[in-house]
Amino acid sequence: MSAELDPIAGPEHKPVAVSTKNAEPALPPLRKLMEFRASKGMYDILPDEARRFALVEAAFRRVVELHGYSEVRTPVLEPTELFLRSTGETSEIVEKQMFTLARETESFTLRPEGTPGVARAFLNGSVHAKEPVTRWYYIGPMFRAERPQRGRQRQFHQAGCEVYGDAGPVVDAEMIDMLVGLLGELGISDVEVRVNSIGGPTTRQKYREALLAHLTPRKDSLSEHAQKRLDDNPLRILDSKDPRDRAAVADAPSILDCLEPDDRAHWDGFLAALDALGTQYVVTPGLVRGLDYYTRTLFELVSNQGELGAQNTLLGGGRYDGMVHELGGPKLPAVGFAIGLERLLLASPLPTPERAPRCFIAPLGAAGLRVALGLARELRRAGIGADLDGRGGSMKSMLRRADSVGARVCLVLGDSEVETDQVQIKDLASHSQSLCPRADVLSRVAAILASAPKVNEAAR
Repeated sequence: MSAELDPIAGPEHKPVAVSTKNAEPALPPLRKLMEFRASKGMYDILPDEARRFALVEAAFRRVVELHGYSEVRTPVLEPTELFLRSTGETSEIVEKQMFTLARETESFTLRPEGTPGVARAFLNGSVHAKEPVTRWYYIGPMFRAERPQRGRQRQFHQAGCEVYGDAGPVVDAEMIDMLVGLLGELGISDVEVRVNSIGGPTTRQKYREALLAHLTPRKDSLSEHAQKRLDDNPLRILDSKDPRDRAAVADAPSILDCLEPDDRAHWDGFLAALDALGTQYVVTPGLVRGLDYYTRTLFELVSNQGELGAQNTLLGGGRYDGMVHELGGPKLPAVGFAIGLERLLLASPLPTPERAPRCFIAPLGAAGLRVALGLARELRRAGIGADLDGRGGSMKSMLRRADSVGARVCLVLGDSEVETDQVQIKDLASHSQSLCPRADVLSRVAAILASAPKVNEAAR
């Protein structure tokens, strides 16, 4: 059985399983190696860039773990129904952007976001019965069938946090303050925090009626997409980028004027907590975000720093107090956010992390190679990076190889060194060399590397 990959067209999308049982697989014609490329909207992360990713991921882990979050890892492939029920059938993601595949009678989707899978794992593990408040974080690849552009790819990497069981506004404010601090650590200081509340179901229904009363007389002036939204999800028109829609909502009523008393109390408490933290923010009544599951608090952090261009939103999140219940669990409040790591890297001025200085081992001959194998293992177990070149060759070629990998020290082991139980140590930075007893090599190399600056391979 093979799976046919196809972007989901909408809630009525019914992927068809393609059976290849008892059939020989069709092989594509042979092609030259250089004709193969990564799929459209997906890309390779080579070592220099991978180290920048690792640096951002490490900072994220450090910051969120200080705030009490623990890591959770969920499958890349989830049942399609999970996203239909949680993300929302009228959301852009479900209607246009999901990669869905079928196998026999089952339908699966490559996760377009992290929150639904984490909520499913939370319920499957009955975590709500074990602890009153749960704080989880995740890091991993996501997939959306959208038009690739700078900072937006079909496969991208996302990090996020979810809190289950805390209905109060303080956790929302602390989450935002934590994110401002994280961005500061990554060198992103030009940050604007935008906040809004869309209340609970009663507030939204009341506001929906007010918004429809405002927009219906203007229907003919709206974009075709907004006219469709007028019937199924008029709040989404508020974040339309079409000039016609923006003009129509410019004087629309504010949802903040429609908040029910309990929603108003949550909103006021949220702003009071941000004020107590000294976290600057901008109240943005038109902020609705693109996911149908949000309730009450919404926020986005935007920046004009780096190479983001017009798409300057770094991250966003909010409350989704109804999702756990919608997925079959108890009525349990939840709040979370997600960050696109590629977008962080575009905005962050952090350079490619430098590699620690390394040692290159150059065995000359079979006897030297036998000793070099044990020496390399000893260095690595002591925490010293060591490259062993077992291809053989002349001293000159070995030194060229040592230079190509940015080694600070080259250890030469020829027949004479083996016979005298010594190692020739070449300090490639000071262009000096000396013979060292085999037993003292580890301490000598460690002393040389400790005094050496790290190597920025991107600048080599």
